Amino acid sequence: MKTINIANGPQDVSAIIQGCMRLPALSKEEAAKVIRTAYDRGINFYDHATCYGENGAAEIRFGEAFPLTGIDREKIIIQSKCGLCIDRNEFDWTKETILSSVNDSLRRLNTEYLDSLLLHRPDVLYDPEEVAEAFDELESAGKVRYFGVSNLVPMQIELLKKYVKQPLIINQVQLSLEQSQLIDQALYMNNKTTDFSINRDGNCLDYCRLNDITIQAWSPLQVGMFGGTFIDNPDFPELNNTLSELAERENVSKTAIAIAWILRHPAKMQAIIGTMNPKHIEDACAASDVKLSHHDWYALYLAAGKFLP
Repeated sequence: MKTINIANGPQDVSAIIQGCMRLPALSKEEAAKVIRTAYDRGINFYDHATCYGENGAAEIRFGEAFPLTGIDREKIIIQSKCGLCIDRNEFDWTKETILSSVNDSLRRLNTEYLDSLLLHRPDVLYDPEEVAEAFDELESAGKVRYFGVSNLVPMQIELLKKYVKQPLIINQVQLSLEQSQLIDQALYMNNKTTDFSINRDGNCLDYCRLNDITIQAWSPLQVGMFGGTFIDNPDFPELNNTLSELAERENVSKTAIAIAWILRHPAKMQAIIGTMNPKHIEDACAASDVKLSHHDWYALYLAAGKFLP
């Protein structure tokens, strides 16, 4: 498994992250197999959120299953996110919510600390001084080692950085061959003939690279937010043909090629997979060994429906 060093954060972490949102559908024995399969394939990073499953069901299942894996807690990175409060239909970054969310996550996950905590989507009513107080308390209590954000644009991060003393080491955002807005706009700057020129994220990718913030790509196979995967999707014939050609050449799955496209970017991003199928986990992890050329990367990009100006 390819590993990266996160600036100001954990070192030698897997380039592929095992997402845990779908764990509640499994028994604890099945969940343990997923966790162990990912670990055996080189994944040492597991991503959670307080909103995954009713009443934190994904974290509960992980906490029940992890002791069955035989894996040493110190060998893995457990990350969770807080602030997305589905039960109240709001985003909430108040100090009270951040502290209570972490305490609940620790209890559900059956662990004494989170390796990283991300603020989950922007609370447009938040007070950055409250966030700073919450982070200080969590760090001093040993409950959270590192901090970051999810789905934030650069100026939102800059505002947080004015008050928060801890480095913000991660920004978790959507990126796939189909949902590539993070990359597109730079190509079409000042081009009124296409919506690709619209700056939708405030140059988030360049900002994160300049500020040593690691991008974690969620839904790396997704069409839109809830459109399913583009793999074997008849709406994407050219993309699947190119994926097939490269998959045959590299002797891996099309899934592995699609994830390798993200890992090929020099920003040294991580890709989050969400499958609960052990075979699909193995297929995805093969992406770590794929060596896409500069030409391969562009061939995939263009096959996904993009064009060069």
